[in-house]
Amino acid sequence: MPISEFCNRNVVIAGRDTTAIEAAALMRQHHVGDVIVVDQVDGRRRPVGLVTDRDLVVEIMASGLDPRLPRMGDLLLRPLVTVDEDASYAETVRLMSVNGVRRIPVVGRSGELVGIVTLDDMLWHMAGPLAALSALSGRSRNFETETRK
Repeated sequence: MPISEFCNRNVVIAGRDTTAIEAAALMRQHHVGDVIVVDQVDGRRRPVGLVTDRDLVVEIMASGLDPRLPRMGDLLLRPLVTVDEDASYAETVRLMSVNGVRRIPVVGRSGELVGIVTLDDMLWHMAGPLAALSALSGRSRNFETETRK
């Protein structure tokens, strides 16, 4: 199953010129911990970076900077890791793990933003199958007890 079936398509975006305080307000308004920084290319939103609430605290607040001055483009400190919308769940987990990212934008064939997948999303989707697997050994014992009386 492609990751596009799991990703959250309600993504909070901002341009490179959005200030840190505007980004923080967007995060608060939408109850999220990140903003994807996008460029408009040929009428499509292409992700160029991701700024988290932690980035704002560590880079802006802890440094004593005025949050009205730095722009999202100033906070793009590392190359953005993305995953193709057709990638598998396992490939997405691998990319997140190898790159040490907890959030990964999902992109279409032309590099346009499709959605985002977060560590929390992945854990939520894995919880049900893991719970079913954990109950398996108990059910096996029950079956054996019932059939070998």
